[in-house]
Amino acid sequence: MTEGSKSVSKSIAHELLDIGAVSLSPGEPFTWASGLKSPIYCDNRLIMGYPGIRELVTGAFAAVIGEKEIACDVIAGTATAGIPHAAWLAHSLDLPMVYVRSGAKAHGKAKQVEGALFSGQRVVVIEDLISTGMSSTAVVEPLESTGATVSAILAIFTYGLDRADKAFADIGIPLYTLTDFPDLIEVAVKSERINEEELASLESWHSDPEAWSDHIND
Repeated sequence: MTEGSKSVSKSIAHELLDIGAVSLSPGEPFTWASGLKSPIYCDNRLIMGYPGIRELVTGAFAAVIGEKEIACDVIAGTATAGIPHAAWLAHSLDLPMVYVRSGAKAHGKAKQVEGALFSGQRVVVIEDLISTGMSSTAVVEPLESTGATVSAILAIFTYGLDRADKAFADIGIPLYTLTDFPDLIEVAVKSERINEEELASLESWHSDPEAWSDHIND
């Protein structure tokens, strides 16, 4: 990560903490949809209500595409939280946009990819959050079944879990995120949002989420 992108990462992390899009609560853990207990929870849908942060995120996505020289003909949003960010980015870059459902519709044309996507087009996927990476990597097959190619997946925030790293390594598609767990925790410490005990708990969770969750449940 360059010095400039590191600065942007910390700026975005600060904004996410300020608006409560990322919440840290080691003492009263959250329960994820998987059933895992976690001291951190992310809801980037809150960004929709803050035009300035939306603009910051959109500009940062555009900068990544430019700096990494990512081939891009179409922006694809993941349903549902990636859709608004994909729309703002596509508008900013004057590019077409599609979105990907979690599964094919049970009626009509039974489409999973909505919008005009054609063979040979190069797609950049926009996500709001990377947790295990499974839902993000799952959109690749329906997109590429049209004959398009996924160039990269971009997300606002990643928990940085080993499971996600493996999921992206398995499909061989690069992931770029605007900010991540280490930068967010650094910002949280410097802004005195967490104390040393809470920091230790968050780091313990990050090194082994399953073991941390099991310990909380005991």
